[in-house]
Formats: sequence, structure tokens, C-alpha cells
Amino acid sequence: MALQVNQRHYALPTRPVVVVCVDGCEPDYLAQAVASGHMPWMKNVLQHGTAIVADCVVPTFTNPNNLSIVTGVPPSVHGICGNYLYDTASDSEVMMNDPKWLRAPTVLAALAEAGKKVAVVTAKDKLRSLLGHKMRGICFSAEKADKATLTDNGIDDVLAKVGRPLPSVYSADLSEFVFAAGVWLMAHEKPDLMYLSTTDYIQHKFAPGTDGANAFYAMMDGYLQQLEDLGCIIALTADHGMNAKTGMDGKPDVLYLQDTLDAWLGAAKARVILPITDPYVVHHGALGSYATIYLPAEIDRAATAERLGALRGIEVVLTREQAAERFELPLDRIGDLVVVSERFTVLGTAQSRHDLSGLDVPLRSHGGISEQRVPLILNRPTPGLDRTRRWRNFDALDLALNLAA
Repeated sequence: MALQVNQRHYALPTRPVVVVCVDGCEPDYLAQAVASGHMPWMKNVLQHGTAIVADCVVPTFTNPNNLSIVTGVPPSVHGICGNYLYDTASDSEVMMNDPKWLRAPTVLAALAEAGKKVAVVTAKDKLRSLLGHKMRGICFSAEKADKATLTDNGIDDVLAKVGRPLPSVYSADLSEFVFAAGVWLMAHEKPDLMYLSTTDYIQHKFAPGTDGANAFYAMMDGYLQQLEDLGCIIALTADHGMNAKTGMDGKPDVLYLQDTLDAWLGAAKARVILPITDPYVVHHGALGSYATIYLPAEIDRAATAERLGALRGIEVVLTREQAAERFELPLDRIGDLVVVSERFTVLGTAQSRHDLSGLDVPLRSHGGISEQRVPLILNRPTPGLDRTRRWRNFDALDLALNLAA
């Protein structure tokens, strides 16, 4: 028996399946950790399983990509085009955490409806309601694990069950709690399918191959081995990559678009939206490599786009229609222009709006095309896999449910 969700077919799981979204996992993190001996499980999977470098969704942010992974389709279908957007209907800037923004069902909810046992553990609570929308089963965040109840989350007494204290939201412990909870759930609740989503706190602070990064990936590798020992098919991917965003002096290389446009067009003529914005800005200061701009009708969009595109550090400037087509975005939820900066540059609104005091290491961030390449890994061989096609991170469920040997 198979399900059809968003015009894609999925076989029902006959063995336990775990899909892991490692937030901010630039492929080089795995390469460096494997090469230095920190990930023996991953080394074995790379040799005997399936390993692909895939493309994630642009903008390369958390919400659009997690929702693409669990729906199997791009934002043009599911509607989540950022962590944050300008809602033209209410003339307000809002977080995209509410399921009201979701335009497509998730595979998770469909599996639960088909009678399969489904569990979701996410690091940050901002994703919980989106991932668990209309899903019967277990769904909670590490951030608010102490508040989980049977009624609201399908589980209670999580801290005692997992055997770990409530982690700080700004710590590697938040992601470790996700993995520890996943192992406990698989051992005791035995879900047919489980989705685990981490946080990129470590990736924002530590480059691939550094001690901090390798320690994180060694921790993750140990939990993945435990899930393997429990008989799980494991599909691992990422919501986006991560890059240094600094000049040679180690300071953030920022182009403040609102200040620039105010100087060109007059104060407050344009509205710059940074879809990276979420409640957890300490480690990135709400600076990413993607922005969308709303302009009044009297402003020449083509001329503004050309002028922005000539600025140092800009990779591409697209009209709404061009961006919707190229990046598979919902036309009605992006601005008149979309701006993507180059690998080492980030975009801000006005300099006065960004508090960078929390940056205790050189800025690392994401959002652009330069963070689009991510791992797509399965701990099973896939005979006859077509490696010539363009693989996406939102093919993870297809790999795990339809193609695993």
C-alpha cells in the first residue's frame, strides 16, 4: 500500500524509519569529522549506504527547508518561504510559525492518518506546530520538553524519560537532547516513522574540522549508531549549509539594504524584510544572505534592481516573478525584489536595528545560493539510483520509504 501526498507516492514503512534534519550541515562538516576519525558510523554509511550532495531550498533558512522535507515539495506548494515575512493583508511583519501559513499537508500527518505511529522531536519550539500540523502522534521540542503533555504533545514527563535536564536554547545540548529523545522514543514507543530536527548553534560558531564542530558530530554519530542498532532506516539531510560571513579583519561583512535604499529613494520608501529573522538571533544577529524588498508603485523596479546588483557583495537581484520561478517560491509572499548576497557577505536592514553584541566569534550564517548544497544520506544501499538527476533535501522521505534496499 502507498500514500499519495502532494502528488508524490510513498510506500508505507515496514521497518522503523528515522529522518534527521541536521541544521546548518555544510557537507564539509561530515567530511572533516569522518576524515579525523570522529564519525565511525558515518564512515561506514558513506562506504556501504547511499551518499548524495543535494540542493536545499533557497532561501536557505530553517522553516522553508524543514517544511519542504516533511511535505516533499518546494515552498511554491507548501507556502512557507522564510522564518519571517511581511503580511501585506495585515500590513505587519510576522513570524511564519503558525500553521495558518501552511498550504500543503505533510507526509507525517498522512502517515499518522494511515494508521502509522509517528513521532517528531525538534530542537526549537518555533517549528513544532508547523511540523506537527494535523498529525496524530508524539510531537514536542527540546526547548520546551519540560512543558510537554499527553494532551498537547502525545507524551509527558519527557525530562525523566530521556534522563537529561532541560537544555539551554543556545547550546549544543539542545541538539543532543533531540537525539537522546529520539533513541528513547525508538526504544520505548517504537514509532514507524520519526522526524528529528536539530539546531545550528554549533555550526554558527564553529567551522568544519574545528574541535567544537568535531565534538558535535562525534556526539551525533554515537546516537545514529544507537538508532542503527535498533534496526532503523536512517535518512539524514540538512536544511541549509553554513559559511563564514566576514571580511579579512574578522568583522561581519554586512550590506545594510534599508540604509542604502533610504539614501537612494528617501526614508522609508522601501521596506526590507530579512526572512532569517526568528526569536533566536544571538548567534547570527538576524543577518543572512537573502532579503526581499517591497517598493512603492512609483519606484522603477528594474532600475533599482540594476543598481543593487552593481553593489559589491551582491550575487543576484531578481524580480518577484524571476525569484518565484528560479527558487520555487510562492509569488504572493515575497517582495517586489529578491536580493541574494555572495558567499562571504550578509544582508541587513538598517545598521541601527541589528544588535551584534552577542557575537563572540566571527559571524557564520546562511540564506543564499552559496549555502544550498547539503548532504542527503541513507544508511542503506539504493540499487539503480539515478545519480544524474537533481536531488533535493526534500527527497529524503522518498529515499527512506521508496528506495531503501
